[in-house]
Formats: sequence, structure tokens, C-alpha cells
Amino acid sequence: MASDGFRPLDEKSLAEYIKATPSLSSKLGNQIDDFQIKEVGDGNLNFVYIVTSPSGSCVIKQALPYIRCIGESWSMTKERAYFEALALKEHGRLCPDHVPEVYHFDRAMSLIGMRYLEPPHIILRKGLIAGIEYPLLAEHISEYMARTLFFTSLLYRTTTEHKQSVAEFCGNVELCRLTEQVVFSDPYKVSQYNHWTSPYLDRDAEAVREDNTLKLEVAELKSIFCERAQALIHGDLRTSSVMVTSDSTQVIDPEFAFYGPMGFDIGAFIGNLILAFFARDGHADPKNDRKAYKDWLLRTIEETWNLFQKKFTALWDKHKDGFGEAYLPAIYNNPQLQQLVKQKYMSDLFHDTLGFGAAKMIRRIVGVGHVEDFESIADTGIRADCERRALNFAKLLLTERRKFQGITEAISAIQKVHS
Repeated sequence: MASDGFRPLDEKSLAEYIKATPSLSSKLGNQIDDFQIKEVGDGNLNFVYIVTSPSGSCVIKQALPYIRCIGESWSMTKERAYFEALALKEHGRLCPDHVPEVYHFDRAMSLIGMRYLEPPHIILRKGLIAGIEYPLLAEHISEYMARTLFFTSLLYRTTTEHKQSVAEFCGNVELCRLTEQVVFSDPYKVSQYNHWTSPYLDRDAEAVREDNTLKLEVAELKSIFCERAQALIHGDLRTSSVMVTSDSTQVIDPEFAFYGPMGFDIGAFIGNLILAFFARDGHADPKNDRKAYKDWLLRTIEETWNLFQKKFTALWDKHKDGFGEAYLPAIYNNPQLQQLVKQKYMSDLFHDTLGFGAAKMIRRIVGVGHVEDFESIADTGIRADCERRALNFAKLLLTERRKFQGITEAISAIQKVHS
């Protein structure tokens, strides 16, 4: 055991740990022989165990002091588990229907015990690759984003409350630095971590590294990401951070959480749906061109933004005379002005969303940490064609985002690049 009390657990030591921890043994019982423990962590960073017993079930997640998929050569703070637990609790309080409950947190062990999202819950990305439609996805994810972002912003809170929370999450600096590197830096320079579908995309990757306009735009987004403490964001809201069934949507893994720009979360989710759209052609077969599924994906992208905007502005209207200090009622004191303020705020947020979504797409094609949507396309030539179309759209979106007045125009642009 390390001097700070940390020790990585395996199946056997985890069973002993649960038995000795009342908040977990109360869910699972303390008959160690009855525990079924399975390690399922397919992510980049952590060990994840599903523990079941006749009495109940839970998930145990333990952060390691390095990046699991790379090894001990790339160290990473274990403290990220503290911020993940904090975000799960705060977002769970604001949106309990879409965030799994936390049963236990042990800071010394960097360990979280939480609700097990039992089958048929699967990772959303897996469902999208399999071509499954989720009729409530846009409804649920927009609810999650509207509530978690609005209630942790100055539209609802005082500046004093806000500053205290911002200060707390400033400690999650290593995870923020990882994002800064992989999203806003590595794709635009030669980096040992970058890779792409070579040789097909060699020229495309080089073009990204030589594009002055792209670099100016990404510098602006990095500035917003680093400097704008707008709300408590999830920080990694991709389709692998969501678990779904036909009637349930649960957001997991907020270890990158901090007070940052709202558009980073909304953009991450929408950008991942756009990647799924462009990957579809690689999964087509003669009997199924996936057209109906691509149409569903485009509808879901559109509904996600439209429902988010509707719910977010409804919360704003409901609480406009509350304690929020962004727009004091004594100053913003007539309906016309209030409408102008709201339009400006939502327009800026929309353009942030498009920009961050595009940056997330680019990094998934020519940076580190690719997506299974593309990686599961066996034919590398076909995969590269799909990736190139996605990359071209992302570059367009990043540089031209301010020209888009609404989500419908963005959908039309996707179709244009795709055709």
C-alpha cells in the first residue's frame, strides 16, 4: 500500500473491501463467497468492476495513477476520482433521472461505488454502431444538459456561490490539461500520440497541421475552454459516456468535470452523433443502405439542440426573478430587453456548440483516441472515405460556424458534404 493509503484492488481484495465497507455491504451483503465480480473497464483510464450478489449489485470504479491504455509512462492524478464523485453527486441532485446514484466514495483509494446500470443498458456508442434507434434519447439528454448547465450557471446562482464551486473544481487541472492537449493542440502539430488511417489520410492530417485559419479558430476555442467558467460541465460528454435502453438514458464518467463553457458538453454530444452519421456508410451492406438510420441520427441531432434550447430558456424564464446574478432584474427590466439578452446568449452558445463539436470531431480522426464508429469499419479504404467526409465537415463547421443561424442549417451542411 502506498503511503497515502492507495492500493489498486483486484477481484479478491475488492471483495474484502466491500465486506469491510458498510455503505457497500448494505447493498451486497457480506457473504464474500456469494459475490460475482467482473472487470469490465474498456475505457482509457480506470478499472471498473461489476459486483453482483443475491442481495444486490453495484459498480466499483477505481482510478489508477496513470493512463491505463498507455501504461505507467503517462502518469495521471488519482484525484480525478474525487472530482468525478463530486460531479456525479451534483449532477445527480439536479437531474436524478439521468445520473446513476453514488453509494460510496473513498478519496484515499480513489474509489467510487455507484448504481449498476443493469442489462439491457448498453453504451450508447455500441447501440449506434448496431443501428438501434433510441426514441427518447434527444428528450433525455437535452433534459440532462439543460438542468445541469442552467442550475450551475450565474443565470441561477449568485457570483459568491459560483466562485466557491469554481474554486473547488479548479483542482481538476490535470484532466483539463489532458483535454487541452488532445483536443486543442496535438491534431494541429506533429505529435507522437497522433494517428490516422494511413496512408489514405496522410495528406488530410498534414493539411490540418498546415491550416492557418483552423489554428486561429482552435486558439479561440482553447481560450474559451480554459478561461470561461460558465457552468459545471461533464467535460467528456461523448456517446461512450452515456448508457441507454429504449426508455432510459444515464450519463456516466464525469471525471473531466470542471466549470467550463456549456458548449463544450453540448458540442461533444452532437459532434459524436455527427461522427456516427458519417460512419454509417462504412457499415452499410447491399440489403441495407442505412438511410433510415442516418435520417434518425440527423433528426436526433436537430431535436437534441432544439429541445435543449427550449428547456434551458424555460428554466431561465421560470427563475428570472430568482438569485441569479448574470442579468439583474433591476437592469434587465423590460420584456424586449430580456428577449434580446436571451437571443444573444443562446446564439453565442449555439456557435460555441458547433465550434467545440467540430474540434472534438477533428481530434477523433487525426489525433489520439479514435472512435469505434470508424474503427469497426474493416475495409480501411472505405473507413478513410467516411473519415475524410467527417473531417471536411468538421473543418467547415469550425471555420464557418458563425454563419449558421440555427441547427437546421447545420443539418443541411452535413447533408451537402455527405452527398
